[in-house]
Amino acid sequence: MAPGELKLSENNVTTNVNDRSQHGMWSSRLFFVLAAVGSAVGLGNIWKFPYMMGEQGGGAFFLIYLFCIALIGFPVMAAEIMIGREGRMSPVNSVLKLARESNRSKNWAFMGWTGVFGGILILSFYAVVAGWIMFYIWRLFSGEFNGADAADVEFKWKTFVGNPWSVFAWFTAFMAVTIFFVARGVNKGLELAIRICMPLLFVLLIVMLVYGLTQGGLMDAVRFMFDFDFSKMKWDTPVAAMGHAFFTLSIGMGAIMAYGAYMPREGSVKSAVGIIVVIDTLVAILAGLALFSIVFALKLDPAVGTSLLFKTAPVAFGNLPLGALFGGLFFLFVGFAAFTSAISLTEPAIAYFVERFNTNRVVVALVIGVATWLLGILSVLSSNVLGEFTLFLNWTFMDFFDKFTTYLVLPIVGLVISIFVGWFVPWERVRKALDLSSTVAWIVWIVCIRFVAPLAILTVFFFTIYVEVILPLLPNQQ
Repeated sequence: MAPGELKLSENNVTTNVNDRSQHGMWSSRLFFVLAAVGSAVGLGNIWKFPYMMGEQGGGAFFLIYLFCIALIGFPVMAAEIMIGREGRMSPVNSVLKLARESNRSKNWAFMGWTGVFGGILILSFYAVVAGWIMFYIWRLFSGEFNGADAADVEFKWKTFVGNPWSVFAWFTAFMAVTIFFVARGVNKGLELAIRICMPLLFVLLIVMLVYGLTQGGLMDAVRFMFDFDFSKMKWDTPVAAMGHAFFTLSIGMGAIMAYGAYMPREGSVKSAVGIIVVIDTLVAILAGLALFSIVFALKLDPAVGTSLLFKTAPVAFGNLPLGALFGGLFFLFVGFAAFTSAISLTEPAIAYFVERFNTNRVVVALVIGVATWLLGILSVLSSNVLGEFTLFLNWTFMDFFDKFTTYLVLPIVGLVISIFVGWFVPWERVRKALDLSSTVAWIVWIVCIRFVAPLAILTVFFFTIYVEVILPLLPNQQ
C-alpha cells in the first residue's frame, strides 16, 4: 500500500488521508455545482414540472413546491452530499466509512447498494428515451415536420417507436457516448462533459426563451403556469408537490452522493445545495415558459403529459417561422439535459467496482455499460416487439423499471439517508461538515432531517403506492 493511504480491509477499499478521492476531484466548486445541476435537470424538469404547475393550481402549487423544497429537498440533498464528501469514495463505501466512524452497523451500506442498483435500472430505460431525443434532434433540423399536423406527427411517432431496430440503434448510440465519457474519469470525462454541455444548455435555454417570447404566447404561458387558481388544486396537490420536490433533485440515486465525494473541501455544502436548488427550479420554469409560449401561440393543448415532447412540440415547431432550426435547437437542449443526467447515473456503480476490485476504470465502465445496455433492450422492445407483453398491472418492462425505481427505490434511499444522518451520525460532525454555524439554522435543519423529511417521504410513498398500485387492483377499479 502506498504511503498516506488507509485501507478498509473488509471491502478492499483505499482512501487517501489527504482528503482526495482516488477517482479524482472536481477542479473547483463551480464544476461540482454544474455537475449536480446537470444531474438534477433532466427530462422531467422540462415538461413535467411546468405541466404540473398548470394543472394543479399554478402559483399555489408553486408556493407549496418551494416550501417542500426548503423542508425536504434541501436537507436530504445536503445530507447526501455530506456523506459523499466525508467518505471520499463510492456511495456504498462512503456510507460504510461514515457508519464505522460513527460506531454504527455496516448494514447501513444498504442505502449505497440500493442507490447503485437504482441508478443502473433508471439508466437502462432513461437511455431509451434519450435515444428518442437524439433521433428527434435530427428530424427537427431536417425540416421533416414542416407544416405537419397532429395526425402526421402521430403517424411518424408510431412508425419510429414501432421499429425496434431504429429505437435500438439510437439507444445504443446514446449509451456509447455516455460510457465513453464516464470511462475517462472525473476530470477527463465527467468534467469535460460538464464543460461542454452545461454552457451550451444555458445558451440554448436563453435562445429558446427569446424565440418563445417572439411567438406571442408568453402571457398565456405565464397564466397557465403561475395564476393562483385554487379551483384547480386537488386534495392530492400537496402530496404531488412534495413528491416532485424530492425527485427533481436526483435524490436517492447515489449520483449526488458520488459527485459529493469529488467536491473540494473548501466548498460549502449548504451554499452549494442552495445554488443547485435555485438553478434547477429556474431552468424548469424558463424551459416551461419557452415551450408553452410556443404551444399557446398555436392554440395547441398543453395538457397532454408525456406526449408534449414527441407529439405536440413537433407540431408547434413545424408550423412556426424558422421552426426547423429552433425545434432542432430545443431538442438539442433537451438532449444535453438528458446526457448530463445519464452520466451521473453510472458513477455510483463504476466508483464502487473500481474500489472493490482495484481495477481499471475503463474496464469497469465497459462492463457496467454493457450490462445496462443489455437490460435496456427490454425497454427498447417495450414499444414494439414486446408491446403486448405486460407484467404487473399491465406494465410493460419499461413501465415496470420506471415505476419500480420511482415508487420504491428512490423513496427508500431518501428515507434511509435522512434517518441515518439525522439520528445515527454524531451531531457535531454533521454540523461541522455542513458549516451550520447559526444555531437557528442548525435547529431548523435537524428538525427537517429528523422529522419533517422522513414523514413527508413516507407520506408520498404510501400515497403513491395506494393510488398507483392498490387502487387499480381493487375489483371496482378493474
